[in-house]
Amino acid sequence: MEPRNQTRASEFILLGLSEEAEVQPLLFGLFLAMYLVTFTGNLLIILAIATDSHLHTPMYFFLSNLSFADICFTSTTVPKMLLNIQMKTKTISYEGCLSQIYFFMVFGRLDNFLLTVMAYDRFVAICHPLHYTVIMNPKICGLLLLESYVLSILDSLLHDLMILRLSFCTELEIPHFFCELNQVVHLACSDTFLNYLMLYITNGFLVIIPLIGIILSYSKIVSSILRITSAGGKYKAFSTCGSHLSVVFLFYGTFLGVYLSAAATQNSRKTAIASVMYTVISPMLNPFIYSLRNKDIKQALKKLFSYKTLST
Repeated sequence: MEPRNQTRASEFILLGLSEEAEVQPLLFGLFLAMYLVTFTGNLLIILAIATDSHLHTPMYFFLSNLSFADICFTSTTVPKMLLNIQMKTKTISYEGCLSQIYFFMVFGRLDNFLLTVMAYDRFVAICHPLHYTVIMNPKICGLLLLESYVLSILDSLLHDLMILRLSFCTELEIPHFFCELNQVVHLACSDTFLNYLMLYITNGFLVIIPLIGIILSYSKIVSSILRITSAGGKYKAFSTCGSHLSVVFLFYGTFLGVYLSAAATQNSRKTAIASVMYTVISPMLNPFIYSLRNKDIKQALKKLFSYKTLST
């Protein structure tokens, strides 16, 4: 292998989803529309929950935090992409790239933990209804949320610090629309064994284990629901967790699909296009899933809009 020049990178080049000039206005309009829908939809969920006292329960407490995480998750990548298209530039500074990786991982991990906590909440509500208020008390909910934030922040900080030890080659083009951790590590000229090792270990603990927790929670939930004799009781039990289950399938399905396809193909551009599913489309669809399938959210949104109409 021929030695390549090494440097401490000052900036990276984001190649984006397409290098064709005529496609850029279309991408700008499409991603701007999706970002505005994501931001507005999740903000409405937060406001609806905050203004309706009937929704001040553990399930909706975690849902409002999930909506906040989705807004921040999308905001770490899409605005920079839109700015680059508008300014006709593809660069991102070294510090900006590290910041993007950090916040992208923080809110991505937070999504993961919140979905796990929400699955546990549904497990307690359906399998142990008489002890629900005791188990899911405000103190426990606060601790679960705090743990989710702390684990997300520490994991993201670890990977950012691991990048600081790397030296980069002169070729600093990232075939993506944001600084994705794997792509950045791949550009390094120095030894990346520890970076990939820590990535695999943390993904094993912080992605696979929560996913197993969700699967076990829902296996217990399904088992409990099947023991309910009345059809109405079964429907009511299923309806309380249907929205959450849909979001879980959407989040993990798109996330795992992208990374499995990335392992099977060497085409980084196709992987970047596929990653739009979990970075943009999944957070955009979550408010629709919860508002369309949840009567409480529907009523809260109606109250919110009627209040705004009266106030104007």
